[in-house]
Amino acid sequence: MLVEEIRVKNSYTRESKLGKEHVYTRFKTVLRFICDCCEKEFFRDRGNMDPNRINNNYYHVCGNCDAKRFAQEKGVDKRRIWNIGVNTDIPINKL
Repeated sequence: MLVEEIRVKNSYTRESKLGKEHVYTRFKTVLRFICDCCEKEFFRDRGNMDPNRINNNYYHVCGNCDAKRFAQEKGVDKRRIWNIGVNTDIPINKL
């Protein structure tokens, strides 16, 4: 679950060709999530994520959990909730 978006200011120092040191800053956006599997808090850089997935319409899993196993469990849960077999003839608009 997406909790918040945080802007982090990083300061760096570089040395010019003449030997003088210059300080410059860069901003990085970090997203704070709560894992939908283990419910622990984790952070991820916004630049490393697909922009379409930065909302609560998707599940978010931390690096410690197995995302593929979590996805399989969610599919089983949906099938149990619906109580529908895999080979049903019900049209999708009736679900």
